[in-house]
Amino acid sequence: MRKEKPKIIVFASGAKDSGGTGFKNLVVKSRENHPEINYEIVAVVSNYENGGVKKIADELSVKFIYFEKPFTAEKYAEIVKNSGADWVALSGWLKLTKGLNPKTTFNIHPGKLPEFGRNGMYGIYVHRAVIEAGTRLTAVTMHFVTDIYDDGPIFFQFPVNVEKNDTPESLGKRVNLYEHKFQPLITSMVVNGEISWDGKDTNTLKVPKGYNWL
Repeated sequence: MRKEKPKIIVFASGAKDSGGTGFKNLVVKSRENHPEINYEIVAVVSNYENGGVKKIADELSVKFIYFEKPFTAEKYAEIVKNSGADWVALSGWLKLTKGLNPKTTFNIHPGKLPEFGRNGMYGIYVHRAVIEAGTRLTAVTMHFVTDIYDDGPIFFQFPVNVEKNDTPESLGKRVNLYEHKFQPLITSMVVNGEISWDGKDTNTLKVPKGYNWL
């Protein structure tokens, strides 16, 4: 008998007419009865009132929440509390989060951290910086979230090759494939307690025995 599904609220900025594919993938995979995936997406948040994320939420019958500025700690906490979610997953959320529980808030980032993180480093900007740096490897990274951009302990990092003829766009497509492949599985491991930390000390990070994605 499967245990109760942990409830997740997703924060996904998307864009005015696109975006939200990571959010969509999380929802779709959670509904396909994969034995290793156990969670429920109860709501999604975007700072675009009628953007790509809203369109996907409507298609999938997921509660949509429009979050307009100012992006205060009080408003973050209110949104999460009212959603009934146990966990917060950032998936393409471009605003600094404040006042959320670092034990139960986590993010996916399309590059290696800390090398390719900080304010303004998202999406195509990450892939452009990777190519300009001349590195042959980038990564899909997942980490717990504090009140500092791209901070908190990393619990997943999967290497992705950078090809000689890559453009930021072609590299982005390759990275995105691996994001979609791993995000639902690793998300499930986090919200079901297989990956955790105490919210204060990076050294308290715990992962399953034999875990190979660090």
